[in-house]
Amino acid sequence: MSVALYMDVHVPAPITRALKDRGFDALTAQEDGTRKLPDDQLLDRARTLGRVLFSRDEDLLREAQARQTSGRSFAGVIYAHQLRVTIGRCIADLEMIAKVCEPEDFRDRVEYLPLR
Repeated sequence: MSVALYMDVHVPAPITRALKDRGFDALTAQEDGTRKLPDDQLLDRARTLGRVLFSRDEDLLREAQARQTSGRSFAGVIYAHQLRVTIGRCIADLEMIAKVCEPEDFRDRVEYLPLR
């Protein structure tokens, strides 16, 4: 099983479009009707859907880290800084993750892009 991604509102459309064009499962918050959910509820929604949340939002990153500290479960977050990781690098790394990882690999974890 490959990793299904949930793209928050801070993800540029070209990233999602490129992944979908390559046949990967990427659902945006906009498509799901959750574009205005607070970060804690967005993490809950991603978990309910069984999708790893991809974000470029530092506030969401802080929420995920707070959950790790408190022991509240989430499906996982992949984070890429808006200014330090290019769109092309995000696409390449997310493609690699979707191909070789399993959803369980991300449970209650935060993974940072770029991959090393």
